[in-house]
Amino acid sequence: MESDQIPAWLKWAREIQAIAQTGRSMKLILIKIQRYQRLSEIAAEIFSAHTTLEADSLIEYFGNQIGYATPRVDVRAAVFRPGELLLVQERIDGGWTLPGGWADVGERPSYAVEREAWEETGFRVQAKRLIGAYDANRQDPLDVFHAYKLLFLCDLLGGNPRPSSETSAVRFFTFDQIPTNFSGERTQRRHIEDAISVYYNQESPVKFD
Repeated sequence: MESDQIPAWLKWAREIQAIAQTGRSMKLILIKIQRYQRLSEIAAEIFSAHTTLEADSLIEYFGNQIGYATPRVDVRAAVFRPGELLLVQERIDGGWTLPGGWADVGERPSYAVEREAWEETGFRVQAKRLIGAYDANRQDPLDVFHAYKLLFLCDLLGGNPRPSSETSAVRFFTFDQIPTNFSGERTQRRHIEDAISVYYNQESPVKFD
């Protein structure tokens, strides 16, 4: 789904929630805080009207978000062996994805992707270069919160395949056998194509949205 096809209601609800979250974090008089709280409730009601999520649960979830609202950061590792790419199968939906997840506060992006790869696959890797920086919420299924995705080319240092609490399988695929049932927005076909392109030509420019 391209940017001009994102539903208007989702754009509005995300922006309202971001304004509400940022406003609640400021030192304001009570009446203004209450107005920002109402904005958060409206955003929850919009989400609830267009999804299966319950408004009350969303209001509580939004209330737990603090500080200035910014996109979250998802990191992904492209790990190769000669002619093969490492993928993991997500327990949550059975789809395949490049190993990775949310970066933690205080981590360097390169460390975050190395940690996520180790936790999800059992392989030690080293980030070598950035493949691309993407808008992570331009594809179905669209998430409540906006996010950016950083994709790194990583060198394989060692280890053995080991599924985790989040992954049910760890496997290298030849390029002509890569599955098409990807896990939601975690990995899309263009991420795979960009990774393979950089694998063959590491002097190619960084991709970005």
